[in-house]
Amino acid sequence: MLDHRSAGLSDEQAVAIYRWMLLTRRLDERLSLLQRSGAIPLAVSSRGHEAAQVGAATAFTRGQDWWFPYYRDLGAVLVAGSTPLDVMLSAFGRAADPSSGGRQTPYNWGDRRLNIVARSAPVGVQIPQAVGAAQAAVRRGDRVVVYCSFGEGAASQGDFHEGLNWAALYRLPVVFLCQNNGWAISVPVSRQLAGGSVAARAAGYGIEGICLDGGDPFAVHAAVRRAVARARAGGGPALIEARVHRMDAHTCDDNHTRYRSPEELAEVQRADPLPRVAEYLRRVGLLREGGEAALERAVAAAIDRAEEQARAAPLPPPEHALEP
Repeated sequence: MLDHRSAGLSDEQAVAIYRWMLLTRRLDERLSLLQRSGAIPLAVSSRGHEAAQVGAATAFTRGQDWWFPYYRDLGAVLVAGSTPLDVMLSAFGRAADPSSGGRQTPYNWGDRRLNIVARSAPVGVQIPQAVGAAQAAVRRGDRVVVYCSFGEGAASQGDFHEGLNWAALYRLPVVFLCQNNGWAISVPVSRQLAGGSVAARAAGYGIEGICLDGGDPFAVHAAVRRAVARARAGGGPALIEARVHRMDAHTCDDNHTRYRSPEELAEVQRADPLPRVAEYLRRVGLLREGGEAALERAVAAAIDRAEEQARAAPLPPPEHALEP
């Protein structure tokens, strides 16, 4: 794992990255439990992706930059400013849900207050949308960089190629983050990605392409931070491929044991980024037993409060579904 200081991070920022990862993990686990109990309709796990998401998202400027996340991007939207309550309101379909007022499927993140643009279900649609937002920012003279995230399955869609080509042609300030977990639902990367690398495709558009370990949040942060600085200065887009592990099934409606071997699933558990980062922080003296336990308690309390408030929040009126 890259030394956090080499990534341009202070000790406090390194611990904050772990805190964001821990919040993402525990909130994800709670949402899965709620879905299995029948309290919410859908759970899309981000377990295994947290390091890449948090490492990348912390390189952007909250309140200034724009966000086009994909459905597995829980860690990124939390760093962007969404709260556990916002996430719970969306999961329970409450009227105060900032994404859609309870009208949209959970995990299609959006919040006007935070420049998070809501996506729709088709894979890859956020890519050309992010490029359009970046071009609008350039025309207005805004010093905005756009975060655009997707899985490697989206890199097989036309939206990916059209979006990257346009961004490269006009040197637009977009950082494309591909979270490659090796599975497009149940299709392995070997059967849907020619050449084996998403980042290698950047060469065809004349932009930088980087492939790195998505389980190392400090390495991801360093790469994205450089890309963001270059984009903000007018240097154009970059494509960053973070190799991650999807620790759970594609969604709660999927059974990944039907197409993933026991050996692979065991290896995925061993590669869990959360204990990797915790062990690193302990080794460099930034995380001690008492502090780690305190973080767990604080995260659990925040999630408990969010769930309680969301359960008590009012549902949207039925006629709201007919409004534009």
